[in-house]
Amino acid sequence: MTTKPTVLFVCVHNAGRSQMAAGYLQALAGDRVEVLSAGSAPKDQINPVAVAAMAEEGIDIAGNTPKVLTVDAVKESDVVITMGCGDACPVFPGKRYEDWELDDPAGQGIEAVRPIRDEIRARVQALLAEIAPA
Repeated sequence: MTTKPTVLFVCVHNAGRSQMAAGYLQALAGDRVEVLSAGSAPKDQINPVAVAAMAEEGIDIAGNTPKVLTVDAVKESDVVITMGCGDACPVFPGKRYEDWELDDPAGQGIEAVRPIRDEIRARVQALLAEIAPA
């Protein structure tokens, strides 16, 4: 890996899970990691419940916009974390891929989204400890 690893979080809509994961990694890693997120079929806006759940943690993702997954984004990344997008993600040799099985927060209330958020935080912290220890 380069001195500053690039991590790409991918889910279908880039409106919930991948945005929360990117928000956590950005907040926890600061400038030690380059953070990207995208979706195979992005929505028009981020899930407002995901925004609210992250705001409870003091992390503002409200200004983010869902982005479409591109081959270039995958090529630029050292680590690609998928969350339910499966075969939509292009695979390149030499990259680290992980698939995180997480419930989709779409259409869920805040009570259902908090445990998803907390699971994402734990996984992001473990990933960060591996790729860019403090």
